[in-house]
Amino acid sequence: MGKQSVMKTAVLIIGAGIIGMLTARLLKQAGVAVIIIEQGYAGKESSWAGGGIISPLYPWRYSDAVTRLALWGQKHYPAILEDIHANSGIDPEYIQSGLLYLDIGDELEQAIQWEQQFGYDFKCFSGEDLKTIEAGLDYSHGERQGWFTGSIGQVRNPRLVKALREDLLKLGVTIEQQTQAQAFISEQGQVKGVVTDKGNFYADKVVLAGGAWSARLLEKWLKTPKIAPVKGQMIVFKAEPGIVSRIVLSKGRYLIPRKDGRVVVGSTVEFKDFDKTTTESVLQELVQEAHRIIPALANYPVEKQWAGLRPGSIDGVPYIGEHPELKNLYLNAGHFRNGVVIGLASCQLLVNQLLAQEPIVDPAPYALTEERLVEDSRKIDLSTTI
Repeated sequence: MGKQSVMKTAVLIIGAGIIGMLTARLLKQAGVAVIIIEQGYAGKESSWAGGGIISPLYPWRYSDAVTRLALWGQKHYPAILEDIHANSGIDPEYIQSGLLYLDIGDELEQAIQWEQQFGYDFKCFSGEDLKTIEAGLDYSHGERQGWFTGSIGQVRNPRLVKALREDLLKLGVTIEQQTQAQAFISEQGQVKGVVTDKGNFYADKVVLAGGAWSARLLEKWLKTPKIAPVKGQMIVFKAEPGIVSRIVLSKGRYLIPRKDGRVVVGSTVEFKDFDKTTTESVLQELVQEAHRIIPALANYPVEKQWAGLRPGSIDGVPYIGEHPELKNLYLNAGHFRNGVVIGLASCQLLVNQLLAQEPIVDPAPYALTEERLVEDSRKIDLSTTI
């Protein structure tokens, strides 16, 4: 498309990651005309790079605001993923593989209290009994203890974003790729559209779902959400089915088994601005951790290493709602490591607001309040939610 002004739509979404595409899907199903603009290609940033675990890694470390979104998503994801699969013809490979926690040590009491409060079915296994959950673990330390919950599922991120894109196209949603949003068109404190390198796009409402890049468009405004890129490096082993059967989490590193036998290992938490380069030192560290957890992986090659940029926020709670200075501009960003697990609920909550519906959860913790719109000098502290 050449540089030009385009037809006005009801809702314009900036960003074609999981958040932007799920928001578009919900709006389109409600009969709302929607267009997505994306600076690169649909689903090729953080949404593609993640592990796809439909749970926060250590859920007891997060606030109740994150937990409420995660619980809603875990309940509704299976049916929606099945619908996306049927419409797109692409299987997102949802698997309810369960999650095994190892080495939680000092956090055990906190974890037990959390699972009792929210009704998670955690069961404790130790020593040789762990073989009933994950046969490939290193059992040389008889004192090893693990906590297992069988309700946790996963999706294969690259397949999910491909399925979502195809699903949206079949639903009639326009996705303008390689279209860089440059500024907002506003009149008297109301957003009317977006200036891009391909021309002006006009809309009744604009949703900013640009992941780690979201805050850049708001830098000229005094009240700006603090969203910063947080790099995560990952690797995948080309293994065989059955080498790993459960999601296994140990000392901040996770192993995720895919349907075809591949095992994803991740991930780091690095504050490197918008740098997505991978490093040999991280590759070796992840390989070493994978071998420590599942020794049999030493028999299989690392197929690929990559990095993605998570949209980190001050407390790991996303910004969901209307901007206080710019009416008709809505944010859905700052999901940090939990874009998949809390993404579905955050999109539904935003659509509730856009369409004046009863919200699925209390929207107050996610609102763009004075307390949450911080100055640039305040540092993001994610030490308790990594």
